[in-house]
Amino acid sequence: MTDRVTVILFLAALAAGFAEFGATTALNDVASHFGHLSQSGSLRSAVGLSGSALGLGLAALRVASLGALPLSSLADRWGRTRVLRRTLVLGLLITAAASLSPGYWVFVLCFALARPLLTVATTLVQIITVELASTPLRIQRLAIMAAGVGIGSGVSAVLHGLVRGSDSFRWLFALALVPVLLIVPVLKVIPEPVQRTDALPLARLGAVPADSRGRLAIVATVAFTIGVITGPSGGFTFVYSEGILKMKPSIVATVVVVSGVAGLAGLFASRRLARTMGRRWTVAFGVVSTAVVSTYAYSGGRVGFVIGYVLSVGAGGLLSPAMTAISTEIFAHNFRATSAGWITVAGVVGAVCGLGLFGWVGDVVHTSSQTGLRLPAMVTFLPLLPTLLLLTRLPESRGMELS
Repeated sequence: MTDRVTVILFLAALAAGFAEFGATTALNDVASHFGHLSQSGSLRSAVGLSGSALGLGLAALRVASLGALPLSSLADRWGRTRVLRRTLVLGLLITAAASLSPGYWVFVLCFALARPLLTVATTLVQIITVELASTPLRIQRLAIMAAGVGIGSGVSAVLHGLVRGSDSFRWLFALALVPVLLIVPVLKVIPEPVQRTDALPLARLGAVPADSRGRLAIVATVAFTIGVITGPSGGFTFVYSEGILKMKPSIVATVVVVSGVAGLAGLFASRRLARTMGRRWTVAFGVVSTAVVSTYAYSGGRVGFVIGYVLSVGAGGLLSPAMTAISTEIFAHNFRATSAGWITVAGVVGAVCGLGLFGWVGDVVHTSSQTGLRLPAMVTFLPLLPTLLLLTRLPESRGMELS
């Protein structure tokens, strides 16, 4: 895997991260623009739309990600690079089309169509990275791709803070056209990974060999738990900080930029721990850390949010490369993308459940800047952590040669 290919894959990850994070970044602006503010003391009074409407909208985006399964499976048949180019282009174009949304649910529809395409693009960037990188450099390259997604998300947040106005979210979405013109044309440079064995047939649409389904079920269960936590933790970030805590968008953008340092530190820590402790223990530590600090971030007060958010980005950086490694290294080439699709589906279902529960509890309890969303966070983020014990039943993939 040459440095040139690494840079191009990094840019593709950055573009997908920018477009995919746009819905979350601009959610408070969208809610205020299409909703109605009041003084009732509820979540709706603070942001313009009810927690249920916000949760359903975010859940719809996650449900749409289920389309990533058949698209990922096609990559096992048509080739990684071909599917990567097509999904990234279409995802960016539909994101740009969201800038013309006349209402909240049209905005949701546009991002629902773009989400599975961008999810597959991100997944294929990771898979191609794993298959092209040498075994010693695999986790390092995965950390670089995770950084690309994180930087893309950060750029979206920074632009959200800088470009203000009643229709500022429209300009943010329209900027998805830029990577279509600058990044997509150079994707043809990426070589197609070579199939390492002909012993197994190509996976049928969504099919995984019977002897690998147990491993897949375990990884999918862990992905479900991660989705339950990270779905609402990330999805309500801007609604909570700007709508409930009344923080200025420019300040929130600054927090996001500063958190990038923590995310980078998390990536470095993940690279080291994944090599010494192993992938499984790194994932477990990352998930527990994410759940705890995310709960703290939503427990009330601006200082708590800032500290909790920054630490949660660091925990996410710790978790991401190791989880990607587990999700790819223990499966064979012929159904690796299909397995990744199922794991994505499990994460999506988890995120939908988490968003629905978090939004519903947020509607039931009284919301203020002092109490924050502590109860919804505790009820949503903490109960499923024991599922991480299943990781002990997986083989350690550190140093494993790909099949």
